[in-house]
Amino acid sequence: MQQPTTRVAGPPGALRGWLDALAVVLAGFAAMAAVAALGLWLAGADDLPGGGFPAVLAGAVALAVGGSVQLDGGAGQFAAVDAGISAMPLSVSLAGAVVMAEVFLRQLRFRAVAGGGELLGRIARTVVIWLVALALLTLGARHTFDVPLGGDLAQTIGGALGLTPEVGFHADAPSTVGIGLAWLLVVLAGTFAVSRRAPLPRVLLPYQLAVRPAAFALWLVLLAYLVIGLAAGVLTAIVHGNARQTLAVLLLALPDLVWLAFGVGLGAQWHGRLSGALGLPVPRPLAEVLRAPDGQQATISLGTLADQDARSWWLLPLAAVLLLAAGFLAAYRSPRTVRLWQHAVRFALAGAVAVLLVGLWTRADADYGLSVLGVGVGQGGLGDLIGSLLGGANPLAGLGGGSLTLRPVLWTAVPLAAGWGLLTGALGALLAARTGRRGEVSSGDVPGGEVSGGEVPGGKEVPGAG
Repeated sequence: MQQPTTRVAGPPGALRGWLDALAVVLAGFAAMAAVAALGLWLAGADDLPGGGFPAVLAGAVALAVGGSVQLDGGAGQFAAVDAGISAMPLSVSLAGAVVMAEVFLRQLRFRAVAGGGELLGRIARTVVIWLVALALLTLGARHTFDVPLGGDLAQTIGGALGLTPEVGFHADAPSTVGIGLAWLLVVLAGTFAVSRRAPLPRVLLPYQLAVRPAAFALWLVLLAYLVIGLAAGVLTAIVHGNARQTLAVLLLALPDLVWLAFGVGLGAQWHGRLSGALGLPVPRPLAEVLRAPDGQQATISLGTLADQDARSWWLLPLAAVLLLAAGFLAAYRSPRTVRLWQHAVRFALAGAVAVLLVGLWTRADADYGLSVLGVGVGQGGLGDLIGSLLGGANPLAGLGGGSLTLRPVLWTAVPLAAGWGLLTGALGALLAARTGRRGEVSSGDVPGGEVSGGEVPGGKEVPGAG
């Protein structure tokens, strides 16, 4: 009897490989641009004068991959502006990361194992095109606005002196390209760590079951916080009626807020300060904590948030329940031969890495200074620009300066996350053992580790594979 034919997916040709890499990069930029454009439009950035919206959109994408935006300008010797923004709109970042991961994985379907040389080649080609795209992005993320002089007297004096106040911005090329490269590598590493559809070289197959169940479970925790935050945001938009600004926050900075809440629920702390009327659309308890008296540094923790709103205490049981569920899922998806302490250690490491990344991603720095003689800021100037990039609305009108800082205390946050992971990983493994079924396959069922349904090592597709 003739055996059914099998199909082997080999490495792509040179041209096909470059086209695949181009597809990954273009898909990521398209997703980020779409989400950022809608969020900025809801935030009112479409009203910026001088056709500045495309440049502001490029600046938002640059921030989303970890870059920074510098603002400067003035009116000769009479006024000077000095400002900088470094804050990731994580809704935009997440959209790009998910789409790029999906396109990258689709190019590797129909196999469970891929050659190391092929994977490195794909990653290298993607990196090259990504760097070119980032360089082009920094060229597009620059614009100059004319700032109206404030008051009739100032208008008259300014006209007599021939002053033309201007405020401009540009994406910082070194940070955008350098950190943007690191962002891409983290996205690709996370893709291979989380997804069972991602084929690995044979040398790495023994390690996939030590990483993927815990990594996937923690990824689901982060997604659960997004779903909860999205539901709360939509409810807020309906109840309070400020739908446009609320939706802008969801499309620009939802993960910034809910993943910070995840860390706070575990006991982690952030240090920060908000002076001036920067206009960041953040929940009231967080805004009140950041506005420490006399511009002092504030500590964002479960206790300080609860002092402003007692409902903040619910962040603790929410984090505990979700982590316990994730610990159970990680153990349930692992081989039956894995010991309890191994589950606990692996889940602890996954939790520590997750909180480390959350801390780095939620850092924010926005400082601006304004030295003015008869110059009114607003009405389409610097304030509108910062408000558009960060989701606010004209925060600098009538102000002389301000700042926002938000930095995680990683040396305590990471060990706390590891401790939570150790506890919930062990409890989850105990619960999974009591169900009578722990793990889809044992480590001895498949040489080299776990294989997705319908796939076998060697890259062959078998009948019935999904």
